[in-house]
Amino acid sequence: MTGACELTILMPCLNEAETLAVCIRKARRFLEEQKIVGEVLIADNGSTDRSQDLARSEGARVVDIPVKGYGAALIGGIEAAAGRFVIMGDSDDSYDFSALMPFVTQLRAGYELVMGNRFKGGIKPGAMPPLHRYLGNPVLTGIGKLFFRSPLGDFHCGLRGFSRDAIRALDLRTTGMEFASEMIVKATLNGLKVTEVPTTLSPDGRSRPPHLRSWRDGWRHLRFLLMLSPEWLFLYPGILIGFCGFVLLVALTLGPVRIANITFDINTLLLAGIAVIVGTQAVALAVLAKQFCIANHLLPPSARFRSLADRLSLELLLVVGGLLTLSGLVGIATAILTWREAGFGNLDTGAMMRLLVPASTALCVGLQLAFTAFFKGVLGLAHR
Repeated sequence: MTGACELTILMPCLNEAETLAVCIRKARRFLEEQKIVGEVLIADNGSTDRSQDLARSEGARVVDIPVKGYGAALIGGIEAAAGRFVIMGDSDDSYDFSALMPFVTQLRAGYELVMGNRFKGGIKPGAMPPLHRYLGNPVLTGIGKLFFRSPLGDFHCGLRGFSRDAIRALDLRTTGMEFASEMIVKATLNGLKVTEVPTTLSPDGRSRPPHLRSWRDGWRHLRFLLMLSPEWLFLYPGILIGFCGFVLLVALTLGPVRIANITFDINTLLLAGIAVIVGTQAVALAVLAKQFCIANHLLPPSARFRSLADRLSLELLLVVGGLLTLSGLVGIATAILTWREAGFGNLDTGAMMRLLVPASTALCVGLQLAFTAFFKGVLGLAHR
């Protein structure tokens, strides 16, 4: 069957006895009516309500997935699937498994990921909580489109089809609900051919609450999107904070700056120095995070980043960091000598701060670059 099977209809399951049988019947009827050689596969995540027995009695194949979590169940199911194509969907009867032909058509046309779009297909009354419909899904989908330039309009639709080999090659890892985002993000970044089809969402047929927890799982999705985008998490904020801080630092080192009725002086100078340090650290973290993600196959290789990383060699960073550290030490030494000449007594606070803040900032940034250089080297050594 493995060689001849075209389609696996995959359903993750955890105590879905109330709705599992009707989902399997719809899926099997679809295969029969469309004359598709396929199977219905249940990835069971530890059900205790006879779900497995019901699935087998309805003609589905059941695979046990011991690792808990929505993503873990689907990863295990994809590994066990016999079909060239896989269409996955929740087993709560919220999706119509008898209407999967649009997915199959697009998969046969060469698309490697075909997403359902519930906002285009229709959301029946009571099928999606207002919090998810008007806040959660639009916000997270918008962030995903911004961060990763994804063309898809519904990041969290549970009904989606894909080429089994193409998705397995992505090395998906998340075990929770954020698996839905990981699949789309990695498919987009790796250049898979993706599209979407309208899908209808109905109220699920269960009498118990869903496994999804709105705020917890929403945060997990957002956290994942941020961690897989070092540019938006570290680089862009770091450049903005560091540049603004540097401009203020240079201006206020020369003297107070007055704009309208507001005077910016020593206090702002101190904050500017802190901003430069924070910005530098954020940019350094962006480089390190990107290198780590690529080395561990969380992000695809990037020729542009590789070229940049090669230019930012350990030796270059050490030279720049060393020069900044030296200039900072010279400034601090100058301040100490000035203090000694005053008999270690009172000094002009403004003049000393205009010397010490830039010097301390240069010292901190220099040390940051030196430490970053060695840590970057450690990551490269571990990768090699």
